[in-house]
Amino acid sequence: MNTVRWGLLSTANINRALIPAIREAKKSELVAVASRSLESAEKYAREWEIQQAFGSYDEMLESGEVDAVYIGLPNHLHAEWTIKALEAGMNVLCEKPFATSLDDVDAVIAASDKFGKVAAEAFMYRHHPQTKIVKDWVQEGKLGQITLIRGAFDFRMGPDGRKPGSLNVRMVPEFGGGCLWDVGIYPLSYTQFLMEGPPDWVYGSQKLGPTEVDEVFAGQMGFQTENGEVLAQISCSFNTPLHTFLEIVGTEGRLYISRPFSDMDRKAQVIFTDHKDKSKEIQVPKKSLYLGEVEDLQNAILDGSPTLISLKETRNHVRTALALYESARTGHPVRLFKLG
Repeated sequence: MNTVRWGLLSTANINRALIPAIREAKKSELVAVASRSLESAEKYAREWEIQQAFGSYDEMLESGEVDAVYIGLPNHLHAEWTIKALEAGMNVLCEKPFATSLDDVDAVIAASDKFGKVAAEAFMYRHHPQTKIVKDWVQEGKLGQITLIRGAFDFRMGPDGRKPGSLNVRMVPEFGGGCLWDVGIYPLSYTQFLMEGPPDWVYGSQKLGPTEVDEVFAGQMGFQTENGEVLAQISCSFNTPLHTFLEIVGTEGRLYISRPFSDMDRKAQVIFTDHKDKSKEIQVPKKSLYLGEVEDLQNAILDGSPTLISLKETRNHVRTALALYESARTGHPVRLFKLG
């Protein structure tokens, strides 16, 4: 095999970002799309000039026509269809959050090991040069000892999304809805990436909306290091104007990233301010935001290289989010060793 044949499992809106990336990757080819009806799949295939259309997800998995699938289904279906794809001999790039329970993550890991196929969580920002630059600054000690990390991802949900019984999957509890799973998982994962592991404890607070999902969530996390404890504060919301940022504070300076998760090539700034309050902007190379995650899975399939985001790291994303939700429900801090 010298080319990865990709199939889209669903016609979700997020596909619009993946389709150009798959076509840009030199060793990937987009060959198929599957929907819950053949009519829907064929219409989508015509619109996006995709060769094959399948009228069910199972039909595409059983076709033998694809090597890898991208899963952009609602959150509660991620693990189920990742496992089905692995069992059918497919490799999988699954949208975040990878799952909403540790049992589901462990089941995916077991299936990946059993069938010898690759599964990876789709955090596109992790593959962008900006993220590597930020991590290098932290690792090289340019900020001194890290003391605090702050991050947020807010946006405004349309009014129809809040009606009880709404079809907007972000607002349905049994679909894995809620702003922490949807967008708070970004600053959560970024913080753990910088700290190279999960926190020791978390404390969460949430504001529930009429459909009983969290529309606002704020969390604090504590990381014990050899230099003392590092605190992190994350927040997310469905009912404020779009706002994202990440700030890393150290004893010798701080980094402020205006667009840590998206729009990096259009509006992003990475600004370093030293201990004398002098600031400078750090230049970041341009790269298509979603290309990296496609190339990452492609290379893992063709060359056997490890994926940038390991399944162990993915498990810790889910573990921390579950701990934050438990803390928000109980009103008490949660130590992560209790979650396994």
